[in-house]
Amino acid sequence: MNLSRLGADAGISQPTARAWLSVLETSFIVFRAPAWHANQRKRLVKSPKLHFYDPGLLCHLLGIQDPAQIRSHPLRGALFESWVASEVMKQRFHRGLQPRVFHFREISGTEVDLLVQDGLDFLLVEAKSGQTMAGSFLDPLRQVLEPLRQAQPEARVRPVVLYGGDQAQNRQDVNVLPWNRIEELAPEPAEGRP
Repeated sequence: MNLSRLGADAGISQPTARAWLSVLETSFIVFRAPAWHANQRKRLVKSPKLHFYDPGLLCHLLGIQDPAQIRSHPLRGALFESWVASEVMKQRFHRGLQPRVFHFREISGTEVDLLVQDGLDFLLVEAKSGQTMAGSFLDPLRQVLEPLRQAQPEARVRPVVLYGGDQAQNRQDVNVLPWNRIEELAPEPAEGRP
């Protein structure tokens, strides 16, 4: 998300874009997933990603009127990613947990859609709208695993690909879940919490 470009596209100044975005966040229409970085010197993209809580509203704003239109829409992947991010946020809110939802992106292009942190527990999620699982879906997770483990050696990291298909799989060190099992991304409730 680039506020200057967003403001220019809307014909408003950056401060006005920031103020309007603040209203959208306060109204629980959108949220920002900040960039995660443990090492300030590492060359990472530090801009946040913007997601909608309601993917139906996002579809409406894009002029999508029928679910069939999503199948061939050029923003299908971004819509799916935003839906996954919003569901993860809702799961956390419903459990009384801090949002702690980030994204990870290096300047080299390595990117993981969601990084959820609970103390030393990390959930890495790569969201792919495709209905067929491809081995390349695992690559970003594996590329981020090593730097994350170096930055946080005591961390427990759970990498997951959530995709548009219907088959759950285990691929070596990565759990692959179909979209309709998204509830499995939710953290286990801590003792004393519902």
